[in-house]
Parts: sequence; structure tokens; C-alpha cells
Amino acid sequence: MTNEQTTAANGFSYTLTRTLDAPAARVWQAWITPDEYAQWAHAAPGSVELDVRPGGAWKATMLTPDGAEFPLTGTYQEVTENRHLVLGMDVPGRPDPATMAMELTEQGPRNTVIVLSQTCDTAEERDMAEQGSGMLLDGLERFLSDGAKG
Repeated sequence: MTNEQTTAANGFSYTLTRTLDAPAARVWQAWITPDEYAQWAHAAPGSVELDVRPGGAWKATMLTPDGAEFPLTGTYQEVTENRHLVLGMDVPGRPDPATMAMELTEQGPRNTVIVLSQTCDTAEERDMAEQGSGMLLDGLERFLSDGAKG
């Protein structure tokens, strides 16, 4: 896994890269199927709704390790099946959604490189978002390595 943090003119960015032991189509299905997403993304069962198309809405209630719940909502801005998602995330008090991009690149028949990136307004927001994205990737990697077939 590689992590990169940068400070850009328009904000604070991070990029997380990981190689997963699964084909891109399998990684994609885990990311866009509500029941599967809930299993690896630390979401409350039954809280995940995903309308995966440009302009489609998504929502999930995330569970923190200490048991706290926090709802997330947003829309899909870009969707390229098995390759690319750009998610807009609603942030209270912010007029425009925060965006996170996910890229999948297959390396042979069984490995996929996943890259998550996001630009935030402050270093603190970036650090929190990067920590959350790292937890997402950890959960996804465990889910796929446990042989979940969906």
C-alpha cells in the first residue's frame, strides 16, 4: 500500500493505492452492491442505498469502532463500470459536495490496483478523510480475501 499527501493550490489532497487479490469486476461489485458494501465498509445493516449512475443518490450510516453512527449521503458524479467512480459527499455547512475518486486498474487476471483520492479544504479534513478511506480499503481487502462471493 502506498499513501501520498499533498497540498495543492485548491486544497489538501491524499491518494491511497492498494493492490487487491481480485479481478476489477469483483472489486466493482463489492463497491456497488448494497449488501456487500455494508459488510466491508463498516455500515449499519440495511442502511446502504446505492443508485450507481451519474446523478444517482447514495446513502449509508457508518459505524465507528466505538459504536457511534453517522449518516452519509451524496450522489455519483461519474461512473465507468469496473473502472471509475467519482462520488459527491454531502457535508453539513458546505455548499458544494466533497468529492472522492476511485480508480480500478486490472493487473493480470487476479489483481486489481485501486486508487482512492480526495481533495479537502483543510489539513484536518484531509487527515480524517484519509483515515476513513484507509479503513474502507482495509475492510474491502479483508472482504475480498475472505473469499466473499456476493
